Amino acid sequence: MHYLLLFSLLLPAIHAPIRQDDVVGTWLTAGDDAAKVSIYKSGGKYYGKIISLQIPTEDGRPRVDKNNDDPAHRNDPVIGMVLVKDFVWDEEDEEWNSGTVYDPKSGNTYSGYMKLVDNNKLKLRGYIGISLIGRTEYWQRVP
Repeated sequence: MHYLLLFSLLLPAIHAPIRQDDVVGTWLTAGDDAAKVSIYKSGGKYYGKIISLQIPTEDGRPRVDKNNDDPAHRNDPVIGMVLVKDFVWDEEDEEWNSGTVYDPKSGNTYSGYMKLVDNNKLKLRGYIGISLIGRTEYWQRVP
């Protein structure tokens, strides 16, 4: 019994701090139309590129960015698209913020932040204006 009490008191001290590169890796997005996204670091910022899709084709052809606001990009392939851009590490809040998230389903780009729930679950929030108005997704790390 005493061991349980001691363990519960020490548990907060055991919490390992999140390091800035902990987000790097391959993540599976949520939903019926899931994608694998590779998050990587370049020039001190973090980006995420779609590397595969659960449903890679539409009408027998590779899926394209048909909802993009810019007609010049509506035939760009979705696989290979960088949809998470310019995130920076915020050590105090233990999150990545100040970036943008592109949603190929709507063709819209949102401000966003990312935060690890645990080593295998990533919270990604996209919003317009303030973070209270937006949408949150949870991605799972791919081993």
